[in-house]
Order: sequence, then structure tokens, then C-alpha cells
Amino acid sequence: MILCIVGPTGVGKTKLSIELAKKYNAIIINADAMQIYKELNIGTAKITEEEKENIPHYLLSISDLETNYTVYHYQKDARKLLEQFKNRNIIFVGGTGLYLKAALYSYVFEEETDNSEDYSNLTNEELYKLALKKSPTMNIHPNNRVRLIRFLNKKDINIAPCKPLYNAIYIGLTAPRDELYNRINKRVDIMFQEGLLEEAKNLYSKNIKSKALNTAIGYKELFQYFNSQITLEEAQELIKKRSRNYAKRQYSWFNNQMEVKWFNVDFNNFNKTINEVQDYLKLKY
Repeated sequence: MILCIVGPTGVGKTKLSIELAKKYNAIIINADAMQIYKELNIGTAKITEEEKENIPHYLLSISDLETNYTVYHYQKDARKLLEQFKNRNIIFVGGTGLYLKAALYSYVFEEETDNSEDYSNLTNEELYKLALKKSPTMNIHPNNRVRLIRFLNKKDINIAPCKPLYNAIYIGLTAPRDELYNRINKRVDIMFQEGLLEEAKNLYSKNIKSKALNTAIGYKELFQYFNSQITLEEAQELIKKRSRNYAKRQYSWFNNQMEVKWFNVDFNNFNKTINEVQDYLKLKY
């Protein structure tokens, strides 16, 4: 069985993955782009050793921050694990939908090089028009600037619609928007209590210039604070706002890209949610 637990940040994916892994004797593969990196712990809500409960986890903290670990690398690493553990139950967990699709669908990627063209002077709309000109069948969202630039920098390859390569089940966790946003706000407060400011300050002092730190929510905002561009209070509010916006984009992506069975999370009785998911899986297997 290949099971994918998806959904927005702060909805309980990690907790559900542990309970299901124990029940089905499964390994867990991380599908969160920022949790790939070492040293990004508190700000990415990375699972702790204690929380793992001795369940084998893979593709967590495998890359240095200076390395540009891309979806191309994730596809290769994830498929190696799929082959290695083809006789085991496997649970993917994370909110980076493109990583899941790269691992489980017939996506074709090329390794990025330093010879990429600079498109920083173009708007998203201009990038989108160039991408359509390159391939009228491409389906990248006009606001996904990173993917548009990556697509434009690829050599001409067969842009065929991707198809699933594995028989996977997609479980999504959801919650009413107000409740989810409130949890996200509180989660950011807890991150600061657990030492997010100190973690970010340590990375800032190392003067690391990397794509990961420039894009990771929770770190890029605090770097602005360290640079005296915004206040600490403004950084905290910006982290909350961007986390909420990211959750909204995650919902949109999964609803449009994958056939997900959604479950409303009962945060007051999470065991109820676990049981509902297990009952559903009994029908599938």
C-alpha cells in the first residue's frame, strides 16, 4: 500500500501518519520541501525523534542548506525508496504537492544548471505567456513563478500529460477556514516559544545565502528583521499571514491536481479522525 497524507500546514498530517504507520507497519517518507534541509527544524515544524515513535522516516534533513535540492533530486530519491521498500507499506506525508506528483506520476525533469536564463525583469503574466508559447498544453498556474521559470529554462522535452505510475491512495485533512487559520496563528506563536527566533538568528550569523532560506516561511521574514527592515512584531505577523496564504494555495493545488479523499479533522477528538480514515482504508484494501 502506498498512502499519501496531504493537506495544509497545521492540520495534523504528522500525527495521523504516525498512527497509521504503527497500524500498517509502514515506513514514512517526507514530502515537505523545506523539511528536506538540515537546520530548518522549528520553522518547518519538523518531526522530532521522540515524535517519530521509532517509525522509520526518510528524506528528512538530508540536504545542506547551501545545496539547491530540487524536485528533480526528490524524484530520484523517492523512487529509489519506492523500489527499496516495494514490499512494505509506504506513507508519504507533507504539503508539497509537486514533490508527491514527481515521485508517483510520470513527470520528466531535468537537473537544473547554472546556465539558466534570468527572467527577474518579467512579470508573472509575461512568464506565463512565454511558457504557453513554448508549449500550449502546459498547465502551470500563472502565479507559480518558480515553476514557470523552471519550465522556461528546460530544454525541449516531451511535454506529455503526466499519468500515475503507482496505485496510491490520497488522504487529505481539512478544517473550517477560520479554525485552521486560528491554529496556524497559534502554531507560529508556539514556534517562537520553542526557539524559532534563536534558530533563525543562528542561521543568519552563518551568512548562508541559499534558495532554501530565501523561500522558507519563518526564516526569510526574520532575516528581514535582523536586517532592520521590519520590526519583530511585523515579522511575526508576516509569518502568520504567509502561512495562511500558503495553506490556501495548498488546498487549491491538491483539489486541482489529485483525487483526494478529504476528512474534516476533529481537533478535540483526533482519535475520531484517525478511526474515520482507517474505516475508509478498510474499504480500499
